[in-house]
Amino acid sequence: MLSISPFVYWAQTADQISLKIDLKDVKEYKIKSDNTKFNFSAMGVGARGLQEYKFTLDLLNEVDHEKVKSINTDNKVDIFLPKIKSGFWPRLICQQQKPMWLKIDFDRWKSEDMDDEDEDENHRNIMKDYPDMYDRLQKEELGFRRESLKKVYLIFYNLFQFIGFTYVLTVMGIRYYRDGEESMAGTYEAVGNAIKFIQLLQYLEVMHPIFGYTKGGALVPFLQVSGRNFILFAMLEYEPRMITKPVVFYLFVVWSAIEIVRYPYYLTQLFKFEIGILTWLRYSLWIPLYPLGVLCEGIILLRNIPYFEETKRLSVEMPNKLNWTFHMPTFLYLYLTFLILPGIIFIMSHMQKIRAKKLGTRSKFD
Repeated sequence: MLSISPFVYWAQTADQISLKIDLKDVKEYKIKSDNTKFNFSAMGVGARGLQEYKFTLDLLNEVDHEKVKSINTDNKVDIFLPKIKSGFWPRLICQQQKPMWLKIDFDRWKSEDMDDEDEDENHRNIMKDYPDMYDRLQKEELGFRRESLKKVYLIFYNLFQFIGFTYVLTVMGIRYYRDGEESMAGTYEAVGNAIKFIQLLQYLEVMHPIFGYTKGGALVPFLQVSGRNFILFAMLEYEPRMITKPVVFYLFVVWSAIEIVRYPYYLTQLFKFEIGILTWLRYSLWIPLYPLGVLCEGIILLRNIPYFEETKRLSVEMPNKLNWTFHMPTFLYLYLTFLILPGIIFIMSHMQKIRAKKLGTRSKFD
């Protein structure tokens, strides 16, 4: 009678082989191993129900069978086989053709230590140390290179934002080419909804570092995104007389010019290739554009002060149920004094540190 084999998922580090045996409710199991052969048998619930499952592996290289460790949980059995000689194996078994029940455990390539008991030990990404081997094994197993859902999401997010800002810049460019300076008055009407939507989406970039999708902190993107949305939703949306001013056109050009470089750069990083000119632009274009953007925002704030003084929009006067007052023009003065100027200094200092780290003293594009 042919033996029934469970599904077995294997992974490796430089120092050990791990096997994850897909069996549930295993009460007892038998392991027999020498330096080049591993045998396993157990009664448990697998792909064919409650059965006795067994398998044998003729290992490609030697393991230390005296130090084999095993952990039995409710839904799997983990086996750890220390390698006698450190190094990565091109495959697990001697045979070129692996059995159908032997799979690659891609998740366990993420950390060097496979033992769940050593949670405090620093882990490193071994996929970066052996990228060619990882890619080859994955293609052999799946027929294609699997990308994580996180990476797929970031690709689509950055691509969508790039397309959004390109659309805004293209529409403004076509209108300006056709009508010249007369087109500026209708800029907000033409692209206002589009830019409000993609600017609101940028709050996702505040969440990305919080959830570990990207590196860095959440404070700087929060300040940048909130500052832009304050201009859009408080200064422009609430004051129709401001949306026709040429400064809105220039502000949207500055914002879009920054983003149509930033998002393609992020895409290249996700695909792990570098374009010298794009990297240089990403870490250099902000030097003239950030101050220009702040200048445009400052003009909008200053010109809105008399408008908000006249209309009393967003101000709260006494008497009211909450028994408090809020004067929007005064807030705008304070915003200019204590947020805009210190904010641009903080953000530009932050960007300068990143630029120095990324580009160093290089002056060339490569």
